[in-house]
Amino acid sequence: MSPQRGEVWLADLGLAAKVRPIIILSRDDPDPPRKITVYVPLTTQNRGSRYEVELPRLSFLSAESTANLQGIASGATADQRLFLRKLGDLPPNVMELVEKALLYTIGVAD
Repeated sequence: MSPQRGEVWLADLGLAAKVRPIIILSRDDPDPPRKITVYVPLTTQNRGSRYEVELPRLSFLSAESTANLQGIASGATADQRLFLRKLGDLPPNVMELVEKALLYTIGVAD
């Protein structure tokens, strides 16, 4: 199991955050120095902020979803309790929107 950039996975984010879909943000690197995956959670709550990306209707998600870039987090790639199963892939144009929102979130772009 090796989550790849642009994939959507079902993940167990713990008691408070619960099991929810996530988007993998980590770059594709066959030999990273640490086996850590960076991801952003999806939510059904859209607050209309620039920290969010409303996703198009995706067949592998049961509800309309929004990427919450303020929730960026990381976890051990090998932790099968975190990364439960792959749900699907984001279309490239949607991943570009997520990337732009990420740059805004971390203060690199306006």
